Amino acid sequence: MPTVTYHLPDGSSSRVEVNRGQSIMSASVDNNLPGIVAECGGSCACATCHVYLSAEYGGSFAEPTEEELELIEYLEGATGESRLSCQLVVGDDDREIHVRVADSR
Repeated sequence: MPTVTYHLPDGSSSRVEVNRGQSIMSASVDNNLPGIVAECGGSCACATCHVYLSAEYGGSFAEPTEEELELIEYLEGATGESRLSCQLVVGDDDREIHVRVADSR
């Protein structure tokens, strides 16, 4: 089963097994991890699930949609590694993925 390690804003990390076809956002919410608020429930409408995904893992996910890029454009602290975790759906890749959860404070 694929795993995701969430590097949280407080400096801690949590490693979670994620079902194939599940988003990184929903796995975080299901495991009560802090930092990913997910106000819109995963419909790519609020950007409260902002994470940083290094290029090393980019090939494991679909390219960002225009809608996702527009939301990211207005985020404070956005970088070239910014993604919305609701749009990062885990596929068949069994390697461990690492994401850094944006500090939303």
